[in-house]
Amino acid sequence: MLGVVFDAIMSRDLVLWNVMVSCYSMNCLAAEAFGVFRLLQLEGEWGDEFTVTSLLSSCGTTKCRELGMQFQCVAIKLSFDLDVQVATALIDMYAKNQAVNDARKAFDGMAVRNLVSWNAMIVGYGQDGDGKEAMKLLLEMFRINLRPDELSLASILSSCGFLSSISEITLIHSYAMKSGFQAYLSIGNALIVAYSKCGSIAYASQCFILIQEPDLITWTSILSAYAFHGNAKESIKIFEMMLLAGVRPDDVAFLGVLSACSHAGLINEGLHYFKLMICDYHIMPNPEHYSCVVDLLGRAGLLPEAFSILTSVPIGFVSNTLAAFFGACKVHGHVKLAEWAAKRLFELEPNCPVNYALMSNIYASIGNWFDVARVRKKMKNECKHKLPGCSWIEHAGMAHTFVSSDTSHPLAEKMFAMVGLLIRLMKKDDCDWECEL
Repeated sequence: MLGVVFDAIMSRDLVLWNVMVSCYSMNCLAAEAFGVFRLLQLEGEWGDEFTVTSLLSSCGTTKCRELGMQFQCVAIKLSFDLDVQVATALIDMYAKNQAVNDARKAFDGMAVRNLVSWNAMIVGYGQDGDGKEAMKLLLEMFRINLRPDELSLASILSSCGFLSSISEITLIHSYAMKSGFQAYLSIGNALIVAYSKCGSIAYASQCFILIQEPDLITWTSILSAYAFHGNAKESIKIFEMMLLAGVRPDDVAFLGVLSACSHAGLINEGLHYFKLMICDYHIMPNPEHYSCVVDLLGRAGLLPEAFSILTSVPIGFVSNTLAAFFGACKVHGHVKLAEWAAKRLFELEPNCPVNYALMSNIYASIGNWFDVARVRKKMKNECKHKLPGCSWIEHAGMAHTFVSSDTSHPLAEKMFAMVGLLIRLMKKDDCDWECEL
C-alpha cells in the first residue's frame, strides 16, 4: 500500500525518498529499501546521511556485509562518514555481521560519540561474547562521565557471563541499583543469566525473587539456571510455578526442564514433560529436545527405548543426538547399538576424531583388537587435520617426544620391543590394559 501511494506522487523530494527507505528498512524489507535507493540514483541523487543510515541498518539486518562496505564507501565519498548517526549505523552493521573488529575500527574513528554509539559497540561485544572489552568500554564511559543506560547494562551483563567473573557483575548490579535500573525487566533477566553463568545460583535466585512481574524470559532464565547447576527439583518447581502463573512455556523453557530431568535421571518426569510439550502445547521437538530425552534414557541404561526415540526423529539424524546415544552405549557396553550409532556418526562427521576414538575404545574394552586397528586406521585416513597426541620424558637434560605409530626415533626398535615385553607381562598377570603403538 505504501509503495502504491509513493508511486502515485509525481513530485518527490529527498524527505519522501528517505521515508520510503526508512520504512522498508525498519520492517526488514531490505530488497525494497535497496530498490528505492536505485530509483533515487536514477533520479541523479545519492541521498543524504539519513538515506545511508537506513541502508546500513538493512545491511545489518540481512547480514550483507559486502553491501554494507559498499555503502560505507558511498558515505565516505559523500563525506557522511563523520556523521554520528552514519558511523553508529556502520558499527551496528559490522557487529550484526560478526565483524566486531571492523565495528571497533569504525567506533575508534568517530570524532564525536553519543550514548547510542557507545551502546552499539557494547552490544557488538555482547553479541560476540567479549565481556572484557565490553567492561573496558563501561569503565571508559564512567571515566568521561557518560551515564550508561538500560541497554548498555543489559548488553554488558549478557557478555559478562562469559567471563565467569562475579566481580564485574556485582559492579554493574550495584550501579543498576543506584541508578534505578534494577526495576527494569531486561536488567533483572540479564542479572539472572549473568550470575548463573558465573556460578552464583544464589544471587540469580535473589534477582528472580525481586522481579515483581516475571515474563517468559524470566521464568526460562531461572529454571535453566537451576538445571545448569544440577538442581533438578528447583528447576521443575519453577516450571510448575510458571504454568500456575498462566505463562505459556516455549521450546526453550521445555528444553530447560528436560535438561534438568536428564542430568538428574528423572525418567518419568522427563517423559511426562516431553509428552506435555508435544501433545498439550503442540511444540515440535528440535534436535536438542531429542538429545535430552535420548540422554535421559541412555543414562538409565534404557538403550532400546532410547533407540526407539532416536529412530522416530522426523527431522533425520543429528550428530548431537547420536553422540548422546553413542556415549550411553559405551557406558553400558552395548556394542551392537554402538556400532549402529558409530556408522551414522562416521557418515555425518567423517573428520571428527572423537567418534573414531570412542568406537575404538569400545572395541578395546571387549578385546576386539582387529576392529580397534581397523577403526584407528580409518581415523588416521579421515582425520588428517588432527594434531597427533604425544607423550614425552626428560632424560639427561633432553626431552624425548613420542607419537603413536612413529618410527622415526633412533631408538624406536628398542622402544617397541620394550612395549611388547610389557604387554606380555601384563597379559600374564591378567591386567586390564589398553595400548596404542
